[in-house]
Amino acid sequence: MVTIPILSLRPGESPRLRGEDKRHVARLAETDAPLPPILVDRRTMRVIDGMHRLMAASMRGQDTIDVEFFDGDPEEGFLRAVQANVTHGFPLSQADRRAAAIRIVASHPRLSDRTIAEITGLGARTVASIRRSSDSVPEATTRIGRDGKVRPVDHGEGRRRTAEFLARNPKASLREVARAAGVSPGTVRDVRKRLERGEGAVSPEPRQGGTIERAKKEAALLESAEREPDTVAEGSFDADREAARYALEKLLRDPSLRHNEQGRRLLRLIQHTAAEAKDWLGATETVPPHCLAMITSLARHFSEIWLSLAEELDDRAAIADPWGVRPVDDTK
Repeated sequence: MVTIPILSLRPGESPRLRGEDKRHVARLAETDAPLPPILVDRRTMRVIDGMHRLMAASMRGQDTIDVEFFDGDPEEGFLRAVQANVTHGFPLSQADRRAAAIRIVASHPRLSDRTIAEITGLGARTVASIRRSSDSVPEATTRIGRDGKVRPVDHGEGRRRTAEFLARNPKASLREVARAAGVSPGTVRDVRKRLERGEGAVSPEPRQGGTIERAKKEAALLESAEREPDTVAEGSFDADREAARYALEKLLRDPSLRHNEQGRRLLRLIQHTAAEAKDWLGATETVPPHCLAMITSLARHFSEIWLSLAEELDDRAAIADPWGVRPVDDTK
């Protein structure tokens, strides 16, 4: 265990679809007891487990926090994060655990259903259902059980059942065949293609088409379903412009920026950008055709720089002031 500055850390890839819970952070911040060390990826300095504790420490006004370092790949880190949040701390929701299981069966296809169930806090039948229904899960020839032993898995029987069902129901959908044969839609697709080519249903080698990225996309569908739909108010552009003007005025009065050279440089840059922004919309009509591609490229380049700055500041804000709770003196 080591103690490091809070602002040297970055938010990690949380298994929580809705992010951290504000009330839980507040409860932790109110306690006098020292918080347990958080788990951090040594290579990226991103938090694997302990974002609630990190935010609480920041709300307490701490500048440092105790950490334990993790050395491993991102998928092992995600597995550790899920396991830690299921066994202690603020519990994961059912949707959180299902999304985590979708990703874990893709990143660790050799883990048995019971092992993944134990990690995610789901039932083994639920994990088996997720494995069958997910296109992103590659077939593994072996599974690792909770006891750590490696056991063979016979996919041939499932493929033979698939071929028999397709022979009787050639127009059935992938999902219908998958449910009837107890296999994944991806397996049904592969068997159907093999039969169309005149090959046998059982492939000589396990397919390797599953990817973790596809599993992440499936989990993201759960995330979008969990979130409230966004609404755009009428006149929101004008409201955003007014909010930007107000924010700029506050920044120009802030002594923590005005009284150091780096802060003054940042203020000048923002002020210059704001002063020119009002002329941009009309300027597009005056650009000659032969300059369109170059100016478009420059605009995208500069926007990427600003976006990179915004993302870096987002990471810091997620730790230092996640909900804008730190008081600001408007009289300065």
